[in-house]
Amino acid sequence: MKEYDRREERTAFQESPDYDERYDIQADVAIVYGLHKLKERIAHWKKRGYIVHLMTGISWGNYNDYYNGEFDGRDHSDEGQKDCEGNEITHGSNIRYKGVPYMVPSVSYSQYLAKRLKTAIDAGVEAIHLEEPEFWVAGGYSEAFKREWNIFYNEPWTDPQKTCEGQYKASKLKQYLYKRTIDRLCAELKEYSLIKYGRMIRFYIPTHSLINYCQWKIVSPESSLLDVPSVDGYIAQVWTGTSRVRNNYRGICRERTFETAFLEYGIMQELVSGTNRNMWFLHDPIEDNLHHTWKDYRENYYRTVVASLFHPEISNYEVSPWPNRVFTGKYPNEDGTDKEGMPEEYRTNLLTVMHALRDMKTDDVEWITDTKTVGVILSDTCMFQRFYPRGDAQHEDSLTVMWDPFFGLALPLLKNGLCVRPVQLENIARYPGYFDGYKKLVLSYEFMKPEAPDINNAIAEWVKNGGELIYVGDGKDSFHKIRHWWNSGKAHYNDPAEHLFESLGLSRDLAEGVYKAGKGTLTFIPLAPREIAKNAALCDRYLSVIKNVFASGGESFTPSSHFALRRGRYVAAAAFEEAGNDILTLQGDYIDMFNDKLSILNSPKIRAGEVKLFIDLSKTDKSSDSDILAVSGRISNVKQGQRSLCCKIKSPSEMNGCMRIWTKRPPKFVTAKIGSEKAETKTSYDKKTETTYIEYPSSPKGVSVKIIF
Repeated sequence: MKEYDRREERTAFQESPDYDERYDIQADVAIVYGLHKLKERIAHWKKRGYIVHLMTGISWGNYNDYYNGEFDGRDHSDEGQKDCEGNEITHGSNIRYKGVPYMVPSVSYSQYLAKRLKTAIDAGVEAIHLEEPEFWVAGGYSEAFKREWNIFYNEPWTDPQKTCEGQYKASKLKQYLYKRTIDRLCAELKEYSLIKYGRMIRFYIPTHSLINYCQWKIVSPESSLLDVPSVDGYIAQVWTGTSRVRNNYRGICRERTFETAFLEYGIMQELVSGTNRNMWFLHDPIEDNLHHTWKDYRENYYRTVVASLFHPEISNYEVSPWPNRVFTGKYPNEDGTDKEGMPEEYRTNLLTVMHALRDMKTDDVEWITDTKTVGVILSDTCMFQRFYPRGDAQHEDSLTVMWDPFFGLALPLLKNGLCVRPVQLENIARYPGYFDGYKKLVLSYEFMKPEAPDINNAIAEWVKNGGELIYVGDGKDSFHKIRHWWNSGKAHYNDPAEHLFESLGLSRDLAEGVYKAGKGTLTFIPLAPREIAKNAALCDRYLSVIKNVFASGGESFTPSSHFALRRGRYVAAAAFEEAGNDILTLQGDYIDMFNDKLSILNSPKIRAGEVKLFIDLSKTDKSSDSDILAVSGRISNVKQGQRSLCCKIKSPSEMNGCMRIWTKRPPKFVTAKIGSEKAETKTSYDKKTETTYIEYPSSPKGVSVKIIF
């Protein structure tokens, strides 16, 4: 662990209230939320050394002055998102934004937001986060949306819930409208900042994953923002609340937080893959549902943290949204009789994990387990198919948060030890060679569609150059019949898969089997992906085909129930439930990073359902006389001598801090001071690993620790 300059912006948090020592978690970036008392809050966080950004909702917020016409003298109440019964769609029960629904992002709405956001630039923020551009699938009935439909399609509005084509077109328009708004805002405000202040301001989009938006039936720009040049990056809003959404595997519906988070983080990294844009992975030590216990929050927090660490291409993190509600909030105790604040041991350990996350950037990455990668292709158009009209066979399924088609393809592979990487379909048309890092890809057009024939041509080229494509589909999806490129040209196709097969030099009407195409192969499985999720026998059939694909390519694939990945000195490990009872054992000595005492473990075992984060003590830096291995605060003023180690550690008030260090010789004594006042410390030395555990009272002003050895 070393000192890091805050300018690197490796870790961040977002917060609405003003500064408070109790949640001064010492990240690099403080993202002040909302436009209220902006100058004061920015000044207070800057005073504490933070880089300061601003975040505000782009689809909802405290925008009453726009909604009721105070902004420009025109009533904008027809611009709220409305469902088929004429009800406004609101942001839950958030009283702060009462009376302002999710908005249809009109041109005048973007002009309003631009004016409001200029005050943030004037106040000195270095970046602006436009949070959650969201248009609900249930929406599309307000007068403002009908106007936008007429402008975009040059035809009268069609009820989105009456036909598949109406639903597809409505969702495509919804995505376009928020992409347009983001493009206008970023371009205008960057110009404003450059002209008025001569400085470039950055823009980020905090957004849920494509997977979660499909589960919750929301349309958002997602990968289309790659075509907006003024966007600088994103926050992947993945946390317990999104990842605990239940899904089906082998016909069993339940929470699978680790697996879902693994897939969510995976698709989010595709928004920056091959670009110079930045991505923060978000974790939440609790979640928006405030009715769970601390035990529940803690276990699921660890699951999301470990899931994110299996994607080493990303090493920046939003370590907490709303630390105020984490560090000062009270939530139900185990028996439900009362509410209680955060347990002391979780408080200490949480800070240790947060500061370890700042240390994750490394090129030294390797799988410890024999883990093979398979890509499962996803498209933004998945969001366009999340409602089937009444009378359709899939209507009832589309009313739930179950997204069986995707999880039917992904979970059987992941549960059997394959590293499943969701792959963004549209990127194959954006970036030459986008699929080149994959040997095997799984695709289905039963729950999404390619927006242009060039996408199929690019997939076919990848296969002919040696790729192995597994196509799963029965051709029965109702959205195949919408008017689109595959059925509108001279060569009429029943679905886009027929065009893909022809592009591979094969017949449109394929039977189940394996087909050679150039140097590669197409494996065709005529199953509906959603049925694989619901039926254990079909799941086994699907998995058997995948095993044969590996075998035919000369690769062995032995199902496994665990992952382990090394990132420098850190090791992330997970063992799956519902996948056997194999125990993963890591050889050697490790620090348990999910233990508040940073305990030492020899050859730790990871059992089904467990997730772990370790420091591998064989990676201790012994080139000098000491090494700070883990610490629950921000370290600075590090001074290493032949017989001493000194440093300053900042962390929130009202908690205990801890650290574990390696020293060349056992410590003779340890002292700690807060200012000029001596602070009590507790120490214990582990002779085998030559490491010392130190405990001390924390302070945002800094604790000066001195070790003589």
